Amino acid sequence: MAEAKHIGILMHSAEGALLCHRTAVHEGIRRMGPHNHPKITMSGRAMRHALAAWEAGDHASIRALFAEDAEALAAAGCDFFVLPDNSAHIALEAAGDPLPLPCLHIGEVVGDIAAERGFAKVGVLGTRWTMMGPVYAGAFERRGIGWTTPEAATQDRLHDIIMDELCLGRFERESIAFYERAIEGLAEAGCDAVALVCTEIPLIISEENSALPVLDSTRLLAVAAVDVALGERPMPSWRGGPVGG
Repeated sequence: MAEAKHIGILMHSAEGALLCHRTAVHEGIRRMGPHNHPKITMSGRAMRHALAAWEAGDHASIRALFAEDAEALAAAGCDFFVLPDNSAHIALEAAGDPLPLPCLHIGEVVGDIAAERGFAKVGVLGTRWTMMGPVYAGAFERRGIGWTTPEAATQDRLHDIIMDELCLGRFERESIAFYERAIEGLAEAGCDAVALVCTEIPLIISEENSALPVLDSTRLLAVAAVDVALGERPMPSWRGGPVGG
């Protein structure tokens, strides 16, 4: 077997990045044998440094932070990187200089799996930025897949649970129930799947407690990264900027 490529994980939201890292390790073990997996380097600054820019919609500043963190991954010898944070891809898709490393785009990974599984209309759950933003609108529409989100008040509560609880490692029973009800609402709206496109949501929602089939962006990205590392998926070429334009 050829030497596996070196995976970089750019951490923004820590819980999602840690779940992605763990999933990639175990996927490597499943496919490469006990105590074996591709080399993985994870780096990134605390999300606090970007929160004011997120609230201001200053995607250029956020993208600049990610470029610096990607430079650290390049210096560590990574061949490509993933960023296990869906909202972050809004900033990555903004115009700017090419990123230091090619990036495996989380929305494209999820979109590909949704298309492979034949879903016609996907409910999108994530931060307010992701639910209202262009990443999944583009990923699904490029594949002819319909999509929708909960109504505004529900979006606000879902966003607050992510930022005030899940990203901080808090998993409250009432909040889990709120997510379950939101998915039930998406099923009633005609969705045939739900995309968990905040990388922390899979910590509380799975096929076991979802009224709809689940597209787990965190684990799908990790598995796709291992595919790339093992040469079973093409190396990504995207270095930021608009996708599919």
